[in-house]
Amino acid sequence: MCGKRTIITRALAPLLLVLVAACGATGAGGAERQSPAAQTATPGGQATQESQESTPPGPEPTSCRHGELIPAVDIPAVHADPVVIPAAKVGGQVVPEVTIPGVDIAAQRVPAQCTEIKPAPGGCLGGASIPPVTIPAVEIPPVEIPGVNAGGIKLDPVRAEGVSAAAVHAKGVSTPEVCQVKPKDGGFVPFVIRPFIIRPFIIRPFLIRPYVIRPSACNERNECIPAAEVPAVEVPAVEVPAVEIPATELKAYEVGRSNVLEGDDTIAFSLEADVLFDFDSATVKPAAAAELRRVAREIAKKAEDGSEIRVDGHTDGKGGESHNQPLSERRAQAVVDWLATDGGIDRSRLKAAGYGESKPVAADTKPDGSDNPAGRAKNRRVVISAGT
Repeated sequence: MCGKRTIITRALAPLLLVLVAACGATGAGGAERQSPAAQTATPGGQATQESQESTPPGPEPTSCRHGELIPAVDIPAVHADPVVIPAAKVGGQVVPEVTIPGVDIAAQRVPAQCTEIKPAPGGCLGGASIPPVTIPAVEIPPVEIPGVNAGGIKLDPVRAEGVSAAAVHAKGVSTPEVCQVKPKDGGFVPFVIRPFIIRPFIIRPFLIRPYVIRPSACNERNECIPAAEVPAVEVPAVEVPAVEIPATELKAYEVGRSNVLEGDDTIAFSLEADVLFDFDSATVKPAAAAELRRVAREIAKKAEDGSEIRVDGHTDGKGGESHNQPLSERRAQAVVDWLATDGGIDRSRLKAAGYGESKPVAADTKPDGSDNPAGRAKNRRVVISAGT
């Protein structure tokens, strides 16, 4: 019942005084009382509450380069006119006119802000953050209708205490950058997640300073002091909505020691022969199975249904063409056999070919004529390709 605006008759005036005493100490929602805010008198006799809005550092953003704009929240001003209690004459005495100051609470603003997702290198998810936010404090000052003691009439002062709401704050939240870790020798790169973060909503509660009334009273000569009333003053509740940045992830994938070459209509995997075979051998090493399975899975996913799958063998220039050509053919055929028997690919789609040392991709020797082991290793290869 406290704080509700009600039309009161003179007969109910004494009851109202009890209600004022009970209600005036706190605002709606049980807001904790604060010390009175700074007030200044205006030429019209009104009390003006100084704005308690904190000034944001730097200009307020209108757009965000690396995140989303959090809209500002405008808090409207509150105004209540002063109340003039006219002079009265009782028992030959004059009760002077009294002006009860009005209330002016300046408009406040919770500035616009930006969420941020920091730029990150490939294979990483940048750190994310939501800044802190504050709804500024507010206070409605106290009010008092003075008492009367004149001409045989005595009325006590009637007062409503000030009510206030403290500043409400939500801390900033953040999560750091996360990155995938690639294995050195191939295998699965595990997925990583940047988790969901949220800055919860905050609310500054509704405030009301209840209206007060000094009842009318008459002396023995039926000279009366009329009732005096100061209306209630309300400050609406203020809410800043929750802000969140959803979770996101980089999916797991498999890498190996093969180079992947994708064109508009083809995909090719170039595998180092040293991964697949021992020196001068055309027998697929057991250790190569993981890499070949990976390639077989990728071919199955990306190759056009029923398209031909080529397996081409290549060697470096060491050993001569008469040795290298048949070696490249045997190696290509060995990979075809493995893909058909262990890789789950229809043999009818597989075609082996050997090119020996005729199609190098690097120099076997350095400019000074010395051996170039790194170049020769690149030339020893098996290329598996298919149309997509």
